[in-house]
Amino acid sequence: MTTSYDCSDPAQRTEGLAAAQRAVSLKQCVVLPTDTVYGIGADAFSPQAVATLLASKGRGRNMPPPVLIPRIQTLDGLATDVHPDARRLAEAFWPGGLTLIFHAQPSLTWDLGDTLGTVALRMPDDDVALELLTLTGPLAVSSANRTGQPAATTAADAAAQLAESVSVYLDAGPRTSGDGTGSTIVDATGEVLRVVRQGTLSLERLREVVPGVVGIDGIDGEESIRRDR
Repeated sequence: MTTSYDCSDPAQRTEGLAAAQRAVSLKQCVVLPTDTVYGIGADAFSPQAVATLLASKGRGRNMPPPVLIPRIQTLDGLATDVHPDARRLAEAFWPGGLTLIFHAQPSLTWDLGDTLGTVALRMPDDDVALELLTLTGPLAVSSANRTGQPAATTAADAAAQLAESVSVYLDAGPRTSGDGTGSTIVDATGEVLRVVRQGTLSLERLREVVPGVVGIDGIDGEESIRRDR
């Protein structure tokens, strides 16, 4: 059964967050707001839950979802060999529309798909999302749409595409950008940080913190990394 909660109402928000926490613990998918678009989320440490998320979107293991985290300190528990420039970007733009790709901690027992040993991390700038992440821990989250369709900017958009494949919808109103733009993705697995998808954060803003960030035009074809929001 699918249930939607209006998070603008304090009572429904509390009830909805508890329901979403239960759903995640049961390896089910939930839809949550972020600061960019709505996302479909599942327990990042459950291969079953991640597989359900990918199936809900109609995508394969070759397009693994990013992981949302509740606080910047979680970064070091999930990633290894964190480049100092990547840490500077995280400190400057988290919470916010920046996703950073790192080498994943090899000790973690998770299966996000064909990640080639990497993990894409983001801390969203949304109170409902952060409260849920504090309750559940890291969530694998991708944009709440069927693959090939526009990203959902409202919970209703998400429900129209994902329907009963999601147990709980947390409705926090339209995303203010309204254009479906996702986060900017930066590959931080090498010595030089490279933008692999342009999103809400411009290259110019990134370079204010780390001048050496390379833009999309500077990426070799084989280095393109398939990521979603």
